[in-house]
Amino acid sequence: MSGHSKFANIKHKKEKNDAAKGKVFTMLGREIQVAVRSGGADPLNNGKLRDIIAKCKANNMPNDTIERSIKKAAGNEEGVEYETIRYEGYGPAGVAIIVETLTDNRNRAAANVRNAFTKGGGNMGTTGCVSFMFDEKGLIVIDKEEIELDEEALMMLALDAGAEDFSAEEDSYEVITAPEDFSGVREALEKADIPMASAEVTMIPQTYTELKSEEDIKKMRKLLDLLDEDDDVQNTFHNWDE
Repeated sequence: MSGHSKFANIKHKKEKNDAAKGKVFTMLGREIQVAVRSGGADPLNNGKLRDIIAKCKANNMPNDTIERSIKKAAGNEEGVEYETIRYEGYGPAGVAIIVETLTDNRNRAAANVRNAFTKGGGNMGTTGCVSFMFDEKGLIVIDKEEIELDEEALMMLALDAGAEDFSAEEDSYEVITAPEDFSGVREALEKADIPMASAEVTMIPQTYTELKSEEDIKKMRKLLDLLDEDDDVQNTFHNWDE
């Protein structure tokens, strides 16, 4: 979350994904497993799996790796069961933080997330303590350098497909949808051969918190780094205005 839009700085996102590609692929593999076990291995009949496959492609996961992950999930070769658990809490100066985990050990996940909050100068709260400060939305980010279609045509394509909002940022276009309309909008853009830097349902802050103390900034970065390094953590959302 950086830049004026707070959601996507294309170059930063790509660099981060390249630097942590191994972890990203592992996380996506877990998401594939959960989607396959809940809705089957055929993407044509499993909308959730289609969305995750699109997310995999946006993160440059090779097609053969995606296919192997789907087959592995269908056979459940490892016999591992993952569950989604959400934690909420506060960082330095009251920054609101939501942590989504996908784990096979809820005790380990809770302990690690709590440790990250503590070491980062924050504290875990109860379920719902900060989620009301965020809106769940579909967010599709398109790199301006990767698209030939002009802005107005792209905007009309997105809005006609059911998008709620469209904005042009410095180096990207952003398409916002209601969660239930996300798949339809993403698929419409995909059919139009629109390359997407990222496409996922996310949590968008309603307001942002500015950290003025260097010490608070240092602690917040430590907290986020610890969460980023945790294999159980799939997503971290916050309202820190970086």
